Amino acid sequence: MSTARRGTRGAPPAADAGRPTMTAIVQDRYGSAPEDVLRLDRIERPAVPDAGVLVRVHASSVDRGTWHVMAGLPLAIRLAGFGVRRPRYANPGRTLAGTVEAVGADVRGFAPGDEVYGTSTSTFAEYATARPARLARKPAGLSFEQAAAVPVSGGTALQAVRDHGHVRAGEQVLVIGAAGGVGSFAVQIAKAAGAVVTGVCSTGAVDLVRTLGADVVVDRTREDPTAGGRRYDLVVDTGGNTPLSRLRRVLTARGRLVIVGGETGGRLLGGADRGLRATLLSLVVGQRMGTFVASERAADLLALAELAESGRLTPAIDRTFPLGEAAAAVRHLLDGPTRGKTVVSVP
Repeated sequence: MSTARRGTRGAPPAADAGRPTMTAIVQDRYGSAPEDVLRLDRIERPAVPDAGVLVRVHASSVDRGTWHVMAGLPLAIRLAGFGVRRPRYANPGRTLAGTVEAVGADVRGFAPGDEVYGTSTSTFAEYATARPARLARKPAGLSFEQAAAVPVSGGTALQAVRDHGHVRAGEQVLVIGAAGGVGSFAVQIAKAAGAVVTGVCSTGAVDLVRTLGADVVVDRTREDPTAGGRRYDLVVDTGGNTPLSRLRRVLTARGRLVIVGGETGGRLLGGADRGLRATLLSLVVGQRMGTFVASERAADLLALAELAESGRLTPAIDRTFPLGEAAAAVRHLLDGPTRGKTVVSVP
């Protein structure tokens, strides 16, 4: 990646010789190919805000949302605050695990040296600022790389299974995309709640999904999980495109369907229309179906940390890339399929 173009309109300010600097990934424009729009550069280190925390980042992670923020697609992403014509933030990184460098004057509960994890913006960098409401102490026993894999995908899985799926002990749960970022966490969270879990994945991920705790593993290349006679109380479909009619077929009469993502390539909604259709259909049938936009909050980070520290949740890491190869990390995710999370390590 080139480090030449500084001072481009819309880009972060070039490093000032009199102020602290850092190495970071920089993006000046939207684009669908990470190798075309992400580059390594030297830029100004962010100042600690009065109501924020400055974190020395040790690791970040990549998920499908990273690509959406980078590409500015679907177009709804731009209207959600990430920049209409060009990226608002230095880079598309959204998760972090690291050490608190400094805290703002109005911050309580964190101190320099604390090991933390959570969500923020522009986290493909040596330093990033974060809101205390989106940070928590790093789970004991997890490496920084493992912890960085948790916040977005783990938080989304927790909300899908617990808050929207309302899972209960003894229920039958089907997780489609069980080897992916969200799916690998959903399997473990459902198991921790006492559910009987069936995980759907490709041939190469069968062993992984079994180690995550799935009671039954279905190889989607050999078997259609919606074609049999088995019924589920909860179906969590992570980024798939299975028709609603087939998903309804495997739900119990009062079953719940939670759709997480969906990649149709549509420029406006990018697949979210399937979730919206499911929500509308729920108004006229007994089954509850729909989608949601995950929230980023410290309370969920604490819940995930408790699961991790009790041994009931272990992040599955597919591959780790150094900061300078963040574009390759995004490309790795796009070329898929991946098994678990892709992580960016910051030296």
